[in-house]
Amino acid sequence: MQIDNLTMDIYLISAVILAGFACGFINTIAGSGSLITLPLLIFLGLPANVANGTNRVAIAIQNIVGVASFSRQGVLNFRVAIIYAVPAVIGSIVGANIAVDVNSELMERVIGFVMVGMIPTIIWKPAKLIQKLVSYGDVKKRILNVIVFFAIGVHGGFIQAGVGVFLLIGLTIIGDLDLVESNSIKLFIILCFTLAALYVFLINGHVNWQYGLLLSVGNGSGALVGSRMAVKNGEKFVRAILIAVVVVSAIKLLGFGL
Repeated sequence: MQIDNLTMDIYLISAVILAGFACGFINTIAGSGSLITLPLLIFLGLPANVANGTNRVAIAIQNIVGVASFSRQGVLNFRVAIIYAVPAVIGSIVGANIAVDVNSELMERVIGFVMVGMIPTIIWKPAKLIQKLVSYGDVKKRILNVIVFFAIGVHGGFIQAGVGVFLLIGLTIIGDLDLVESNSIKLFIILCFTLAALYVFLINGHVNWQYGLLLSVGNGSGALVGSRMAVKNGEKFVRAILIAVVVVSAIKLLGFGL
């Protein structure tokens, strides 16, 4: 779907930027912000495959900002990050190539099922769940490293939504890293495989740059505000809104209608 800048409605522009803002804000405070932008892009008329590719533009910009911030604060260990990023990037290329060939209607169903599957991670705070999992004992890190992060990369390349939670679990359990360092490495990995996946979507004509750049404005602004307003009292409200959006969107995408 091509959009003429001269005829694009101001309300449409506002909706896309606001969705990006919500995505960036929620990604900073609660996570899974793509569960808002993906269905919105589809509801606005983009085929699911194009919505999937277009969303990567804003995610890439958002993570460039995040990686730069962690790097300036001396938190991000690039040598460790690259070790985990390599299999994830390879996996993302595989996942993205699968995604561009999937029927648009089927992709909508897949996104809907992913949304349903992500609801438990939104209700139960991922950080606390991860800390409990880590306390249960060590996992043989070296053997599982490539397999696990390749698989996470495939998921991230196929559909962005929810990949951050899987990366945090992998980095804390397999990598035996604390949550602060894991979060910084998570952003680096997502940035790397998002750029790789974005290239695949781009060469297949599955990116709408106008929507993508508008989302980027919102994502960047939302992430900036969210990082400054990351207060615990506001998290419950954001989580409740996110659950409502996910449930409604999943019902719509799974074909039950509203």
